[in-house]
Amino acid sequence: MKTKQRIVNKKKGFLALSPLLVLMAFIVMFTIYSVDKAASAPNLSLTVAFMMASIYAVIISGNIPMKKRIDTFSKGAGASNLMLMLWIYVLAGSFAASAKGMGAIDATVNFALHYLPSNLLMPGLFLAACFISLSIGTSVGTVVALVPIASGIANSIGFSTPLMVAVIVGGAYFGDTLSFISDTTVVATQTQGCNMKDKFRVNAMIVAPAAIIVLAVYAVLGAHTPAPHATPPIDYLKIAPYLLVLITAIAGLNVMAVLTIGLVLCGIIGLCAGDYTLYGWFAIIGDGVLSMGELIIIAMMAGGMLEIIRENGGIDFIINKLTLHINGKRGAELSIAALVSLVNLCTANNTVAILTVGGIARKIAEQYGVDPRKSASILDTFSCAVQGLIPYGVQMLLGAGLAHISPMQILPYLFYPFGIGICALLAIVLRLPRRFS
Repeated sequence: MKTKQRIVNKKKGFLALSPLLVLMAFIVMFTIYSVDKAASAPNLSLTVAFMMASIYAVIISGNIPMKKRIDTFSKGAGASNLMLMLWIYVLAGSFAASAKGMGAIDATVNFALHYLPSNLLMPGLFLAACFISLSIGTSVGTVVALVPIASGIANSIGFSTPLMVAVIVGGAYFGDTLSFISDTTVVATQTQGCNMKDKFRVNAMIVAPAAIIVLAVYAVLGAHTPAPHATPPIDYLKIAPYLLVLITAIAGLNVMAVLTIGLVLCGIIGLCAGDYTLYGWFAIIGDGVLSMGELIIIAMMAGGMLEIIRENGGIDFIINKLTLHINGKRGAELSIAALVSLVNLCTANNTVAILTVGGIARKIAEQYGVDPRKSASILDTFSCAVQGLIPYGVQMLLGAGLAHISPMQILPYLFYPFGIGICALLAIVLRLPRRFS
């Protein structure tokens, strides 16, 4: 197996990873253009960036029949875990559109504006995202539940929608790094052979400072949040779909079941209140599904391109290169961090990234005397930091789609993923926490 990997890497090497560089180049170019463009200039879609990178990935897979290249791409684009995410996209779009059509978003926004002072809206939303993600253990569920409310509040008071959405998307990763039922926590502890409570203690010492600092930043940024001119009367019945979604999610129900229940309740309340007819509701559901079309296309092209990178030996290349020169505990921990970060870039899924490198990380940890609780924490924290900052991650795409903005607009305001990445890096360099280092 090692010989095969060396052959693949020698033959493909850095070329296998080059589609990611092409993608990043397009993203940077689009970002610069969007900042400098005139108001009348056309918008550049991330779909184009992924299409170009995908075409390039297929082209560079030389000495392989074209049919096999396309089959490899299709295998990644139709992977079972990706299909699950596409179902979540469809249901999230349907639920968001139905909730908006029957007034649930407006009612929830009015409720928040009525009971929360305007200067506490941003830190309040961040704390809500942290609490819900910690309770349900999934960043995706947190984004689905809170982004429509955050974007609705931003629109109501004339505040920055990307900033409000970033508050939720960033806070959603709090639970990914700390929740006992988060899939990243489960996989990290299982691959490193340590208890969840021990890994929780290490992670809490690393990410808690980041959460406190980011909360303070949002409090400062939100200090001058404009107050609403007048809050309309609150229709408490129409808040029920969001309350039900939160309660069932916290109870541990599958996110697809949660969204389906919320969708049905929206339909029942909307039909009884006369907000729409049965056919009108179906039309709204259709609009909600279509609103997720671009995200679905991007997700499928990303899955196909990343599968080609994996098939061509890109991930093996990263792993082999990063494990060649390790010197001491600090070097071992930095190698584990770099390993899971780069693989996360190639898979756009933090759980898959941890699964991919978990066994190798454990061997590195054992060889260089790294505490398994620290290695598990490094895997979880760095994978979540990277996942929170890539514009083609499911959480970013979902948040952007629900708020009808570009992922690139959200990226500059994602303080919490930046924060946990910096804190985790400092924990390695400064050998913190001492007890586990």
